[in-house]
Amino acid sequence: MVEQQEASEDAVMTRIGQAIMLLHGGDREEARNRFGAIWSELGADGDALHRCTLAHYMADTQDDPGDELAWDLRALTAAEGASGGRAAEHRDLPAVRAFYPSLHLNLAADYLKLQRPDSARIHLRRARAAAESLADDGYGGGVRAAIDRLELRLREQ
Repeated sequence: MVEQQEASEDAVMTRIGQAIMLLHGGDREEARNRFGAIWSELGADGDALHRCTLAHYMADTQDDPGDELAWDLRALTAAEGASGGRAAEHRDLPAVRAFYPSLHLNLAADYLKLQRPDSARIHLRRARAAAESLADDGYGGGVRAAIDRLELRLREQ
């Protein structure tokens, strides 16, 4: 039973990964459609890592900054939900926590697009604090560089 559940969860992450590849390949509409279908299947009680990952990337498929913000907030809510109760023992909790710098960075960018610089600064500070736990690898360096770039843009506000 446990192996069957893990295989099912891996299938969901594979489908999310396929939609991410479509997004990165430039097919935002098809990625958005696939993310939407998976989101409907997951429901409110779906796996936190799946919901966080999906919402995080679904935000990137949005044309409207308000919709992008809504999806980024869903991603943060899913990540925060993984930190409480029995989800705190979830095997993917470290992966969910690794999203925090990027989640807050995206929220800061969303708020800047919506001309809400004070909210953007709050999330940028949270992104920088969360980024301290990232490794000194390509991903960690990329997130830190993006935080620095957004901080420069905010200073111009």
